[in-house]
Amino acid sequence: MLRVFKTFLETTPQLFVQIYIFMEHGKNNFYQYAAIIMSFCGITFSVIDYQVSLRKSLPDKDEFHVLPKLVYLFYKLLTITSWILSISLITLLSFRSSVILLIFLWICGFTWTLKQHTTFCKSKKMEYLYRTVVGIILIFTFFNIKRRKTKVCISIYYATHTVVTLGILFVYMFWKPSIMKEIHFTIVTILTILSLVLGIIFLVVYYRRFHPTAYGRPQACSDEVDGEAGQKDRVKIGRFQNFIMQ
Repeated sequence: MLRVFKTFLETTPQLFVQIYIFMEHGKNNFYQYAAIIMSFCGITFSVIDYQVSLRKSLPDKDEFHVLPKLVYLFYKLLTITSWILSISLITLLSFRSSVILLIFLWICGFTWTLKQHTTFCKSKKMEYLYRTVVGIILIFTFFNIKRRKTKVCISIYYATHTVVTLGILFVYMFWKPSIMKEIHFTIVTILTILSLVLGIIFLVVYYRRFHPTAYGRPQACSDEVDGEAGQKDRVKIGRFQNFIMQ
């Protein structure tokens, strides 16, 4: 969990700066490409590690096998890549617009966490801090923060990202800034569209074929002597129910 927080609070802003420098100055070199690719991979792998740890922690949850893990990896990598490139494009066009967009998305994510009534932390102050950080994470990728069905929420989430991404590209086509003539702009645009389409495809495949239908089953406590073992199981399960679910 802490690694996920660190990734989206530290690595992601650095990645924005890398892409902005790449597109603004147009200096192409191997080290710059490598740094950007490694940053994307680092963000994705932190999410994968969290998902693997979550599956090992929760009872009756299937182990993350190789094929589902690969599909999930590509789903996260491609959707995050498309979205970060989209934000980078609008930042290049108007820094103020990108800030307004990010703040608006954070408000939406934070409001959603409030409505979910999360209980991850013991104190109210820490709980609000937790919800604030989750709101930042929700800007870049989807997380299910309660043990509930996510079909509608995830559909709205990625439909919104798709509309915003296409809207940014249409704005470029309408305004036709001089940067559109640069080769790196063409590369970023193609990568944005391609990763968006492929990411949605892997998303659909994962949630249709590999996503677990249940995160845990109720534990029978009546058969235990004095209910002590059942109470311990309930406490253990309840603790993990408060984690972010994906």
